[in-house]
Amino acid sequence: IMAKTLDTSYYEKRRQGWLADEDTRAEYERARSEIEQIDAVIRSLDELREDAGMSKAELARRVGRNPASIRRLFTAEQARPELPLIISIANALDASIEIKRRPRRSNGTRAAVRA
Repeated sequence: IMAKTLDTSYYEKRRQGWLADEDTRAEYERARSEIEQIDAVIRSLDELREDAGMSKAELARRVGRNPASIRRLFTAEQARPELPLIISIANALDASIEIKRRPRRSNGTRAAVRA
């Protein structure tokens, strides 16, 4: 069986056109930064869970959630968890959530933090 490669050239051309608009590009970058930061938090919590030898079902029990919802949180393509759930999970893993100011670029703006 031969795998077909998906031709994304049309989409990429359209995307480049959209990103040529400064407002659209700024919104795209904002959304991308949010998704990257959420993903980094979720990955960190999942690593802490694994390091603790805790199953997703056990974590769900500790935070009073349905095990399926916790499994989805750690496996979803783009999870959008609420802050109270993140804090509950961090507490169950004996961890805390910390907010850090981004380092400044040479032009005085803040750089995006990449995980």
